[in-house]
Amino acid sequence: MSDNETETKTITIRTAGFDARFPNTNQTKHCWQNYVDYFKCIKARGEDFAPCQQFFRAYHSLCPNDFISKWDTQREEGNFPVNLDS
Repeated sequence: MSDNETETKTITIRTAGFDARFPNTNQTKHCWQNYVDYFKCIKARGEDFAPCQQFFRAYHSLCPNDFISKWDTQREEGNFPVNLDS
C-alpha cells in the first residue's frame, strides 16, 4: 500500500432498542435489568449463547462505566444485591 492510499473500515454502532417495559427517558432501570439479565443468561446458558449478547450490548450501551465497575466489584466480592444463580 502506498503512502497516498488509506484503508477505510466500516464500523457499525448499535445501541439498545426500545423496550416497552421502560418507556421513560430515565434508562437507569433498563440499564440495571439488562446487566442482571446478562449475568443470569450466561450463568444458565454459557457465554457462547448468542441471545445473551443482546443483554451485554444493551447494558454496555445504557449503563455508565462507573455503574458497571461498581456492580462488577460487588459481584466479585459476593455482595451484589441480586442472586444471579436463579
